Amino acid sequence: MNISKRVLTGIVIGFTALFAVLHGGLPLTAMVLVIIILASKEYTEILKHKGFLPSFKIILCSSLLFTLTAIFNRFDLVPFVFTISSIMAFMWVLFRGKQPYIANVATTILGFVYCGWFPLHLIFLRDLGTAGYALMILFGVVLTDTMCYYVGCQFGKHKLSAVISPNKTIEGSIGGAVFCIASVCFFGYIMQLAWYHSLFLGILIASFAQIGDLCESMIKRDAGVKDSSNILPGHGGFLDRCDSYILTIPVVYYYVCLFIENNFIDLIKGLF
Repeated sequence: MNISKRVLTGIVIGFTALFAVLHGGLPLTAMVLVIIILASKEYTEILKHKGFLPSFKIILCSSLLFTLTAIFNRFDLVPFVFTISSIMAFMWVLFRGKQPYIANVATTILGFVYCGWFPLHLIFLRDLGTAGYALMILFGVVLTDTMCYYVGCQFGKHKLSAVISPNKTIEGSIGGAVFCIASVCFFGYIMQLAWYHSLFLGILIASFAQIGDLCESMIKRDAGVKDSSNILPGHGGFLDRCDSYILTIPVVYYYVCLFIENNFIDLIKGLF
């Protein structure tokens, strides 16, 4: 592995993401769209190795429809987009007429959820009015990934998931989580969040960053693929770089909406 290429690529990606998150609006939307397009392409190529044929066109069109609902704040149309996109997946398989039928429908629907709908939550999170939560995730995930690797290399003895990702260890997982929680608590202090919100957000980010990484590893291992692509020197593909964020961002978004921006207990009481 060329370490200099890996470091340089990491720096470019990091500063691009930081610029987009801080500015929000068009730069953030453009970055998310690039990620969605390239990740969707990589996803369909990975699954071809497994013998599945998800539709890249339907995944992309559905993701773009979801993006439009986000841009114009028409979240009332999200169920409509989900419904139409799912019907399109069935229709495409029905008229394309290639096996495996059920798997192709299922992987197409999973594609626009995993590569489109989930990443869009970064725009939703940024639209809450502050870049703090997005920066919290950005640095928290980087620390999780980095310290999982270094702590695992130094002290790792027990496998975290021997079948899916044999190089990951329980010791590395714990080390990454500790550093992540510390960084999130620091951001929480600056943002004047209650300590328990900061602590819980740290646990969520550390947990789902690693779960997201394992989920993408599961997809690649099942398909017999090492990297999602080689588009990023020293890093593989966009899915390889974004896997830790894909599940983390929506989880944090809904936690912030339910428990910080609104009082979930009061919302439940209001239903009765």
